[in-house]
Amino acid sequence: MENFDMLVIGSGPAGQRAAIQGAKLGKHVALVEQRAVLGGVTAHTGTIPSKTLREAVLYLSGWRQRGFYGHGYRVKDRITADDLVYRLDKTVQHQIDVVQNQLQRNGVTLFEGTASFSDPRTIKVSNGNGSASHYGADRIVIATGTTPHRPADIVFDDKNVIDSDGILDLREIPRRMTVIGAGVIGVEYATIFSALDVKVTLVDARRSILDFVERDLVDEIVHDMRDRGIVLRLGEKVSKVVCDGDGGTLTHLESGKRVAGDVVLVAAGRMGATDELELDNAGVGADERGRVCVNDKYQTSAGHIYAVGDVIGFPALASTSAEQGRLAACHAFELSANSAPEYFPFGIYAVPEISTVGMTEDQLREKNIPYETGVARFRETARGQILGMRKGLLKVLFALEDRRLLGVHIVGEGATELIHIGQAVLALRGTLDYFLEAVFNYPTLAESYKIAALDAYNRMGC
Repeated sequence: MENFDMLVIGSGPAGQRAAIQGAKLGKHVALVEQRAVLGGVTAHTGTIPSKTLREAVLYLSGWRQRGFYGHGYRVKDRITADDLVYRLDKTVQHQIDVVQNQLQRNGVTLFEGTASFSDPRTIKVSNGNGSASHYGADRIVIATGTTPHRPADIVFDDKNVIDSDGILDLREIPRRMTVIGAGVIGVEYATIFSALDVKVTLVDARRSILDFVERDLVDEIVHDMRDRGIVLRLGEKVSKVVCDGDGGTLTHLESGKRVAGDVVLVAAGRMGATDELELDNAGVGADERGRVCVNDKYQTSAGHIYAVGDVIGFPALASTSAEQGRLAACHAFELSANSAPEYFPFGIYAVPEISTVGMTEDQLREKNIPYETGVARFRETARGQILGMRKGLLKVLFALEDRRLLGVHIVGEGATELIHIGQAVLALRGTLDYFLEAVFNYPTLAESYKIAALDAYNRMGC
């Protein structure tokens, strides 16, 4: 039986970074991937496909130009599923090639198959043909990611009633779509398909969406969604979903309402992909959602076994998962490493984008931190006018005591790029004065930072 210094299970961002970091430390590293191609959920059903789909929709629908040319403007009159898949396939294949090249270039041994624990230091890799191989490892990293949660009371046929993985297999664009779940994934797909003029109904038992996001941003996107004709059924529980026999669906709500559609997308959260790992054989447990508990060094209850990425839960971002993988490999080989950064941005790739870093107003009030806000709207900038933007805002929060930046919250096209300016200032403990004195390229949306800072300065009565 071949033995490795470290064996990584899963080839998403967390697994990739852990394996490469281990190899760069001169260790004998192997990586096991269940799929025939590398990249994990991020490359195949998650981050990369959904964002590529979004970009294809915005381009083909002419969405970004409608501020000038009107709602009826299109780049392509009749957009088909094949139009979307074409761009998707090319992007995903490129990502797979990059991942494979990086792993091979760093000397990581690759195995294809389903990994499970035979004992705490032995991994069984089962192949599709029924054969299996065993490999020993001094250190093991679980980076298996997540799968969509499928509520037991909803019958999925993977055609008309689908989860967020199935959205990528649609063979035609529906006329009506019901989205169950107003979390990040549900809001993203609801707004993306709305941009294709699909009639979307968004249902959630909660009375608000995106509870962790600054309320002003949520109010902005909710207003935009309603303005575009998205029907919001918030505070409504689903009692059952049925297919009507004519290729349609009917979603029954406990209130007695019924929502007709062609497709029902269930976005009810994610489950840790740990069912096949046989964690009991390793002395490692998982919670009811399949998530593995770790300490601040990403160690599980078995000290030589680590877990990173979405499988350990919050924040479950591709960016943070990759950093967790690197840090876990450093800890595994007792290399000094900093902890994960205090400030990292959240990006929600809805239409329009939302991105946030730092504290919200609710959090500041809970901590009794005196603060002031500043707001800039994209339409106030020359760049916003050039791009035909009628919506979008940037909000900054500053401490009254020392004028230090506390949080940045953005909704609008380009939000996930613009946020990094605020992230850098936060990390460096910068203040209001940086934005007041900085010079930004003109015309750019980045000027919004200066406009928002001036707004806060005026509110402070400085």
